[in-house]
Amino acid sequence: MTEQPSAAPDPAIRPATEADWPRVWTSFEQIVRAGETYAYPEDLTCEEARALWTGGPGAVVVLEEDGEVLGSARMGPNRPGRGAHVGTASFMVSERARGRGVGRRLGEHVVRWHREQGFRAIQFNAVVETNTAAVALWRSLGFTVVGTVPEAFDSRAHGLVGLHVMHLPLTGPTP
Repeated sequence: MTEQPSAAPDPAIRPATEADWPRVWTSFEQIVRAGETYAYPEDLTCEEARALWTGGPGAVVVLEEDGEVLGSARMGPNRPGRGAHVGTASFMVSERARGRGVGRRLGEHVVRWHREQGFRAIQFNAVVETNTAAVALWRSLGFTVVGTVPEAFDSRAHGLVGLHVMHLPLTGPTP
């Protein structure tokens, strides 16, 4: 593998503000209630969801175009203390923005952010195995499945399915 230059920052991606939350919440609520990609409780209130998405260490960004929030990502350490050198992230892409490269743009931003912050790797703890678009995206960005927890997610459409743990080393050559 050869070292590739970092992608230029995406001007449509910026830090989330308090004013963004109602637009993020719309997608968050739809995605969680669909029951296919997140193990959050489906009856979360808007304020409970805000605390989950915007609380804790790290950063939250939105991808906005023409005044519309198309997606959001939260990123930061996967674990505190002695595990804080490994990052993690979560993503929400608006239903109307799917298939338009929003997830890829947010994913590239998250990888770049973790590198700039000095993280040694990124670990996704729970990628639903039937979320094939996300699995393919993360693989295309260099992540590998390091393990699958069988029947750890109760998909509304597929029943009990596995959760992948995915990993991307950030030291050494980029994929």
